[in-house]
Amino acid sequence: MGAEDIAAISYMRQNEVFADAFNYFVYGGRQIIRPENLEEMDTREMTLPYGGKKSKGKSVQKTRDVMKIVMAMTDRHSAYLLLAIEHQSDIHYAMPVRNMLYDALQYARQVEDAARSHRLSGDYKGADSAEFLSGFMRRDRLLPVLTLVIYFGAEEWDGPISIHEMFGEMDTEVLSLVPDYRMNLLAPALIPDNDFGRFQSSLKEVLFFIKYSNDADRLQELIRQDPGFQHLGRNEINVLNTCVNANITIGKGEKKMDTCKAIQTMIDRAVEKATREADERAEKATAQAEQQRISTLCDNIRRLMEKMDWSAAEAMDVLGVSESDRKVLERELS
Repeated sequence: MGAEDIAAISYMRQNEVFADAFNYFVYGGRQIIRPENLEEMDTREMTLPYGGKKSKGKSVQKTRDVMKIVMAMTDRHSAYLLLAIEHQSDIHYAMPVRNMLYDALQYARQVEDAARSHRLSGDYKGADSAEFLSGFMRRDRLLPVLTLVIYFGAEEWDGPISIHEMFGEMDTEVLSLVPDYRMNLLAPALIPDNDFGRFQSSLKEVLFFIKYSNDADRLQELIRQDPGFQHLGRNEINVLNTCVNANITIGKGEKKMDTCKAIQTMIDRAVEKATREADERAEKATAQAEQQRISTLCDNIRRLMEKMDWSAAEAMDVLGVSESDRKVLERELS
């Protein structure tokens, strides 16, 4: 597990941040999912897709980033939900397939758990053969699984967000019968600026910072407008440092860090980068101009040699070529 994974998972595991992400994405910022109602779950998923113990197939184990169970209540109805977050510091171009597998493994696990529960309790009495063979009774129900991908990068997500987007050209009639799977994506670049106020935790500052991490001037403006940017905790700083190279330093005894200093550092780095790139462009332009000058001299010398039947040295004498240029031209003309 890389530094980005450790920082992002540690940050998103906090109940208030986890709940904030889903309240924004699902409920537009309404506080439906309460942090105190979240309970963390085992993130390991395992299934045997190719048969049982006697088969040659191997088990498949996948580990989610963060997964919690919650009882959410809307319109006087309560329901248990399984909520999962997958973080990405880079764009994953097969993410819909990866998410679909995670969700399928969770549903398969629920079915297996139901069958195991029935076997242990011996409550198959009265069940028909179909229920007995499937292990899943008519009255059994699955818990919905909602997976949210959070992209901790400043660039726009240019990867597919559904299985159908990953297909090539397909017959529309066939495609209409192929089930699609769309992933839920939360990416800073996709969030309108006036929507960040819907977040209630530091996720607002983290995602806003990431969105404009390549624009130091805009970041300075944000910090002046919102006091929430003035101080960020260690978890938030770790995410920013590992995911967008914010380079924010924090002392051992400090719990928070004034981000104004970090922004100034980013501006200084941006200026240094712009100066370095300008110098490189100037050097390249000078080199190209010099190459063009030498190339033109070579052409003129060759024409004189051809028309006047002169040697290269005689042609260079007539053109008044300097000694330093003669050494270069002799190599070009040889």
